[in-house]
Amino acid sequence: EPAIFEIHDADTTVYLFGTFHALAGDPQWFDRGVRSAFEQSNELVLETLLPEGPNAAEQLKDAVAHGPAAKPSAAFLATTKMAISASRAQGMQVDNGADMVLRHVAEAEGKPVEQLETLQFQLNMFNHLSAAAPSVPATARVGDPVGAQPNLSQTMADLQSAWKRGDQSLFVQMLDPLRSGSPDTYRLMFTDRNARWADWIAARLQTPGTVFVAVGAGHLAGKDSVLVRLAEKGIRSQRVY
Repeated sequence: EPAIFEIHDADTTVYLFGTFHALAGDPQWFDRGVRSAFEQSNELVLETLLPEGPNAAEQLKDAVAHGPAAKPSAAFLATTKMAISASRAQGMQVDNGADMVLRHVAEAEGKPVEQLETLQFQLNMFNHLSAAAPSVPATARVGDPVGAQPNLSQTMADLQSAWKRGDQSLFVQMLDPLRSGSPDTYRLMFTDRNARWADWIAARLQTPGTVFVAVGAGHLAGKDSVLVRLAEKGIRSQRVY
């Protein structure tokens, strides 16, 4: 199953779930342990809440228009475009992503849905990514030796398969080149955010209840993960599925 962790004290439980933001239309991941933890929770917390409904496109355009003047680097835009194209080639869509599925089920059940970051915050972060961020070659593949050149769409498929079986190691392999090749980008996207989210979880433990927190699987992998930041605060986590 996809990886899910539990953090708890005497009267509070936080389920921390690593998501895949765009998936092919196979909902089988949302059963057994994941479903059980979700149904036990009183609220859902996502990274951010994207605009939905008939006015979603207008809301997104408005957020961009009123955001900071800085623009993402050409390298980042090129990398993002390649990743989106590679995902679509494997039939992956954001509407099928774990975040959206969880959100829609929570809303249907009347479960409160909150966010760790506003959309404006995320837009601001992407707009300030280092112009020196290296682009990912279209032939790159997670886990391949240097010089190997398979297809990026196969990389996305490999990551999705790893996510479904709860294999965190491929996400570590994905993060390592970013950390070494573009430390500023890595800090903005992972190190700083993981620390803030660990702070949020630590504070949430002061309020009784059960909460299901869903963030990208990459944030739960590697030496700078949310789990590591929690451990540094003396807060233990345990993988339950």
